[in-house]
Amino acid sequence: MSDADVSADGFDPSAEAASATADAADMAAPQDGANEPPLTVEDIIIALEQTTAQRDEYLATAQRLQADFDNFRKRSAADAIVRLESGLGRLADALLPVLDACDAAVAHGDESVVAIRGQLMSVLEREGLERIEASGALFDPNLHDAVMHEAGDGGEPTVAEELRSGYAWKGKVLRAAMVKVKG
Repeated sequence: MSDADVSADGFDPSAEAASATADAADMAAPQDGANEPPLTVEDIIIALEQTTAQRDEYLATAQRLQADFDNFRKRSAADAIVRLESGLGRLADALLPVLDACDAAVAHGDESVVAIRGQLMSVLEREGLERIEASGALFDPNLHDAVMHEAGDGGEPTVAEELRSGYAWKGKVLRAAMVKVKG
């Protein structure tokens, strides 16, 4: 080989071609010097069945993971709604003393708070606050908190007087009505 065959940067195209030919020969030659018999149809079928089984296993795993993720997403959304409802219930509970103060002001003749109380009650009712009716109702310890008792005719105990309003939030008792029971 002459110096003319080698480029200025030392690259020898004939050496590169010889190396590529040797690599191709190595790949075509049997490994470890053993002569492997050609694959039979049965061997190919077995390999295909193994590959298919592995594919099916991967597919089942992917489907399980997808279902788990979907369930997680649904649970997370439901939990977020529960947390939101719980937070709104706590806010409504925190505003009950404001309603009590408005009721007390109105009971003492201050009509200036009637409009504010009405607006506050309207907003809270729209979100799920319900007033527990107590006066004249049968006494229910789940809805009423008896703090006073007066003798009656021996019949069913009834609410004689409501001392403080009770409220429920979306069907759950937020605060029982404080009542005087007769009976």
